[in-house]
Amino acid sequence: MEFFRIKQDIPFMRHALKFNIISFATFLIAVFFLVTKGLHLSVEFTGGTLIEVNYEQTADLEKVRGALGKAGFTDFQAQNFGSSRDVLIRLPLRDAQDSAKQGEQVMAALDADAPGATARRVEYVGPQVGKELAENGAMALLVVVLGIMIYLAFRFEWRFSVSAIIANLHDVIIILGFFAAFQWEFSLSVLAATLAVLGYSVNESVVVFDRVRETFRKVRGLSTPQVLDHAITSTISRTIITHASTQVMVLSMLIFGGETLHYFSLALTIGICFGIYSSVLVASPLVMWLGVSREQFIKPQKAIEGANADGAVV
Repeated sequence: MEFFRIKQDIPFMRHALKFNIISFATFLIAVFFLVTKGLHLSVEFTGGTLIEVNYEQTADLEKVRGALGKAGFTDFQAQNFGSSRDVLIRLPLRDAQDSAKQGEQVMAALDADAPGATARRVEYVGPQVGKELAENGAMALLVVVLGIMIYLAFRFEWRFSVSAIIANLHDVIIILGFFAAFQWEFSLSVLAATLAVLGYSVNESVVVFDRVRETFRKVRGLSTPQVLDHAITSTISRTIITHASTQVMVLSMLIFGGETLHYFSLALTIGICFGIYSSVLVASPLVMWLGVSREQFIKPQKAIEGANADGAVV
């Protein structure tokens, strides 16, 4: 499906160096914020208090959050848990204060400004659990990266595999850089969004790489930059349709999804925007500089013993 067709290839590779300089500068800025500020980890990673409360009717989450904020709580999460009447509250553990004390303060705040709540459980989540979550999250990221590299190496060629991973890790670091720079809360849902961006970005790279391979095999006389320009130009319509429709859905979650989906959809929004850029304008120049050529996709013809130059058997 195409909305439009561009007859003349756009010379993207003519500006490849500029694109990669911009990407490298953005990458360095993201790394700078990650090193200097670090991620603002949620209770799931750092440890804290989990409080489950129940209302007889549908819980008003805005009132619950307002009551907690009015009571002086910060960096908390409040979301439905199981049903619309159950609310799960996550709080970082304050200095010199135990979970039971926090639970009492939370119930007092709710009774004052969001009455009708009944405490179901109050639990302490230790930092050891958070450490395990961080390690498992890092392992998940590593497995995804290795899986993508193996898949691309088998489907295409190692140059495509290396280029795609560099471009996609560029997206991941930039997402993390945004969260570090603005100190947005990094939770398990944000980690899930980051892993989703990896898969989403590599899909766009595969589409472009597939067209590159097809062009190398079918068209003679084109240089590698020309082949890459043709591949990107011929898939632009598909790129616009795919990314625009996905971005509309993600933006709707960001705007109307409420606090629970806010950072999840925000990470996806950033990832999709930079994923378009990196998959097309970072991965392709890297493939070119790694030395991809037509000869790597054309199998040499085997000479038949006893045949002359015209292929006739003598």
